[in-house]
Amino acid sequence: MITLVLHMLNEDPVVGEVEDLPIKTDTIIFLHNPRRRDGKELPYLEHNTTTAAWPLARLSFFEVLPGAEEEPIISFVRE
Repeated sequence: MITLVLHMLNEDPVVGEVEDLPIKTDTIIFLHNPRRRDGKELPYLEHNTTTAAWPLARLSFFEVLPGAEEEPIISFVRE
């Protein structure tokens, strides 16, 4: 899953996961596990909501956050 931050017009950003990035013919985006940046629930969604849809016309832009499989693990051991 790909983690996105959706920056909507006149609203706080929303974080969630998507299966694939939207393509140019898409009109809505389905976000799994929608939440605020601080991890709290969104006040306008029911507490048991697992997937929500937003029209792409309401977004100003979105950010793609690096996933755990994409981040290289670099460690140094000094003896």
